[in-house]
Amino acid sequence: MPKYSVAVVGLGFVGLSTAACFAKLGAKVLGVDIDKKKIAAVEKGVLSFYEPGLKPILKKVIKDGSFTVSSNIRLVAQAPIIFIVVGTPSKEDGSMEDRFLLSASRQIGAGIKGSNSYHLIVVKSTGIPGTSLKLVVPEIEKASGLKYGEGFGACSNPEFLREGSAIEDTLNPDRIIIGGRPKDTEMLKTFYKKIYGKKLPKVICTNPTNAELIKYANNTFLAMKISFINQIARVCEILPESDIGVIANGIGLDKRINPLFLRAGLGFGGSCFPKDVKAFIEFSKKLGYYPPLAEATMKVNEDQPISAVRMAEKKLGNLEGKKIALLGLAFKPDTDDMREAVSITIVKELLKRKAKVFAHDPKALNTAAAIFDGKISLEKNAKACLKNADCAILVTEWMEYASLKPKDFKKLMKNPVLIDGRRLFDADEFSEQLDFAAVGLGSKV
Repeated sequence: MPKYSVAVVGLGFVGLSTAACFAKLGAKVLGVDIDKKKIAAVEKGVLSFYEPGLKPILKKVIKDGSFTVSSNIRLVAQAPIIFIVVGTPSKEDGSMEDRFLLSASRQIGAGIKGSNSYHLIVVKSTGIPGTSLKLVVPEIEKASGLKYGEGFGACSNPEFLREGSAIEDTLNPDRIIIGGRPKDTEMLKTFYKKIYGKKLPKVICTNPTNAELIKYANNTFLAMKISFINQIARVCEILPESDIGVIANGIGLDKRINPLFLRAGLGFGGSCFPKDVKAFIEFSKKLGYYPPLAEATMKVNEDQPISAVRMAEKKLGNLEGKKIALLGLAFKPDTDDMREAVSITIVKELLKRKAKVFAHDPKALNTAAAIFDGKISLEKNAKACLKNADCAILVTEWMEYASLKPKDFKKLMKNPVLIDGRRLFDADEFSEQLDFAAVGLGSKV
């Protein structure tokens, strides 16, 4: 009888969220990570990142024993199903970095060496087509001495977690994709049936290539929708009396389109969309195809954050010596993640123009301090950030900023100019009382 239902190798954002939720759903889970400091912190219920709702779940499953963590990779042999959940960041050329995946595969292979039990290796890490069979399987075979299909099996099982909503997405997924041989896909499907019961979503069983490509197609399409609406927003900014909010609502009611990911803003960031679109582009190029829509998606996104700086210049002229207040630094609300955050691009552009940059974020100040290294002033609250500012730019749509009223900007700022980069504020109300500009908002005639 196996000691654990599953093992999860890699306890970053996806791995820890997945492992804790599996334990909450009734599985006996082993979490493994080579970082001993991380293991010690997790055992105490301490997170190295912010994710709403995760901490109380983690503390509960650690306390009741349904979730055990260790840095000893050999313990994975005590679980029939072993999930690989390590990072696959971008290389300089945009292609997928596979060294963490290969290292984890070798360690798992060594861990199951000599085992008489059949182990299913599940690649939940995002990987280009061929990752499971051409990268992971050979490493496990070499390290374990076992033969694929006999001593162990392998599946691709991509994750679709949103930072800030990881708990909801794990406890109530809208679908499960499994790519592998029938024996292996059935084994993993049986596990999911057990933990989800009647709440089991649609399960699509296919081959590993399709499963891996589904993840990239999914994220590239969503990123494309964001860049599309931002492209229309740029037209609206030039066209008097136009408003991207109204336009997005109008097209979103078309059942073929739907309103999701049609909210104009300063562009997408984070650990998924930028790296996945880049990896898809580079993978396609290696096949001999240059994907124009994916390339255009990245081009629009790379320029989008700079539009906020251009709006500030239009309002103030030369930005040298001007105090610019940034509200929000994380790539999205409900996370402290600043990977590929548009705030980084905005800060760089403002510093090029010799502006004085002040910024606030409810959760990402420690992350920002490491990134900007004293080049900007980080404030502990929004009002301190706005004090005596010449211009404010709303960068991340944290709900605490929604409580700010025109009178707050007028009272605190030296020059009450507000640029709404996420369409958080009521344009009519703020335009009447402030010098106001927003993404996708045309001037009034």
